Amino acid sequence: MHFTLRPANETDLPFLLNLRLQTMDQHFVAAGIPKSRDEHMQRVLYRFECAEVIVVDEKPGGLLKLDRSGNEWHLMQLQLLARLQGRGLGTRLLEMIINEARSVGASIRLGVLKANPAHRLYDRLGFLVVRETPDSLKMQLPSESP
Repeated sequence: MHFTLRPANETDLPFLLNLRLQTMDQHFVAAGIPKSRDEHMQRVLYRFECAEVIVVDEKPGGLLKLDRSGNEWHLMQLQLLARLQGRGLGTRLLEMIINEARSVGASIRLGVLKANPAHRLYDRLGFLVVRETPDSLKMQLPSESP
């Protein structure tokens, strides 16, 4: 499955909100912290300058929101349409990000809801839990020298 990344723009907002509702709402509900549609939109808009649309077969398939500044990158959001999940795309995308970060000596941090099974993927790729809250895990992948 071939994918590319392109900067998100305002015309992507309806897709990105629907993607967030489809991929994240159930995890917030399972964690006991349901979010309103407006709260989901606020999260979509947060740090929008870092947002990239994951394009699969020439159609929007997901969102990557990654702050690549400094030597501690912040993976804010990674979401894929349900039909694209479980097919290795998330792993390939994360491996690409990890290689990119390591090439510049950066670590990567993220937060993931405990109710979200994606935390197993982060575990598998070497992210370590550095802090835990009642509903989420704060994880980090240490930097390695280039």
